[in-house]
Amino acid sequence: MKFLCQFGIILFVSFLGEVLYHLIPLSIPASVYGMMILFLALCTGFVKLDQVKETAGFLIDIMPIMFMPAAVGLLESWSFLAPVWASVFAITIITTIIVMAVTGRVAQHILWRKE
Repeated sequence: MKFLCQFGIILFVSFLGEVLYHLIPLSIPASVYGMMILFLALCTGFVKLDQVKETAGFLIDIMPIMFMPAAVGLLESWSFLAPVWASVFAITIITTIIVMAVTGRVAQHILWRKE
């Protein structure tokens, strides 16, 4: 029952993200709105970490399975991607390196400020 309540909280926050997506005329995905709402709810104490921790951990554990439909979609779209695969590959590698570097720097900065 605990997991159903936790999953219900996460689904409700996702629903609120969808509502904001349709109400606010910006090109921000609904999932980002949902993450911001959950982040603010956790920071303010409106939602306690214990209220979503186990289900969130489970969802993170099964996250690779959630990417399978997208990968299959890419395979089905290969005829469109074939002419530009080198560019897509290069962009993916470069942006991954940039994201890793920025994340590492931010983490180092946060750790330095804590000390």
